[in-house]
Amino acid sequence: MMTMNRRALLGALGACALAQPAAAQADYPNRPIRIIVPLPPGSPPDVLARVVGERLQHEWKQPVVVENRPGATGMIGLDAVAKAPPDGYTVGIMFLTHTVLPALFGRTPYDTQRDLAPLANLAWLYNVLVVPAGSPVRSVRDLVQRAGAQPDALTYGSGGIGSPAHLLGAAFCQTTGTRMLHVPFKGPSESVQGLLGGQVDAMFATTSVAVPMVRGGKLRPLAVTSPARLAALPEVPTIAESGITGFGIREWEGIVAPAGLPAALVDRWSRTLARIMTQQEVKDRLLDLGMTAAEPDTPAAFGTLIGSELDYWSKLVKSAGLKAQ
Repeated sequence: MMTMNRRALLGALGACALAQPAAAQADYPNRPIRIIVPLPPGSPPDVLARVVGERLQHEWKQPVVVENRPGATGMIGLDAVAKAPPDGYTVGIMFLTHTVLPALFGRTPYDTQRDLAPLANLAWLYNVLVVPAGSPVRSVRDLVQRAGAQPDALTYGSGGIGSPAHLLGAAFCQTTGTRMLHVPFKGPSESVQGLLGGQVDAMFATTSVAVPMVRGGKLRPLAVTSPARLAALPEVPTIAESGITGFGIREWEGIVAPAGLPAALVDRWSRTLARIMTQQEVKDRLLDLGMTAAEPDTPAAFGTLIGSELDYWSKLVKSAGLKAQ
């Protein structure tokens, strides 16, 4: 009977342990993949996840399950991503709001930079500054003048504290040196209804929501947050064209994984997502949904974007005195 000394046995076991992860990566993916969305079905991050998930299934020949984990302004879903095994089978959608939450709430159940691995920024989203169709406010200049003359008399709505509409409104007030009262609703749909019902004076609404209502005569557009005019609203000026400088905010949505994901899998995800986001069919579908596919970039570049956003919003939260409650 052949025997093996202790040193040789430990060496063989070590080699086996090293070989197993490498083999698992070479065989990746060999089971369903989960994309966690921190918002309810039908929200922009959910729609983006489903568009990308559909293409991932085609690319990798494995089921892709979109799992909605709403709650706590998106923290519940992202916490689930951060605490998942870093094996490439669980990723999540991260968006602008997540870079504001640490400063707004003081703490989150995860560390945004330490516990998450950026894979790719996927899309940019633009908003339209709108007022009810019957509002006396007819331009951005008019809104700023009225808000400047009567601090806190005008109101702006949002889908909740820390939501993109809230952040855009706060940044707009900060940039223009005005004060408008923020009125948070329970969600984006409720905030739009509040605007239509005259409960608030203005709001930053996503293009997918604003464009149909503008065309239907229910809302009046004042400006768009995009760098150039939108094809869907060619007569509506940009914020910059309206005379407001220094307001370069745009929403973004990307994919992150748990920290510790092996570099080979980070690279595989990055390359696959870049290939998906350059497909014309995907670009067209996102454009129809009010999104613009982001140009493919490196995970490091996405990490830099997240870091710069954390820094920007931390300063704005302090200077504007934003509070979670």
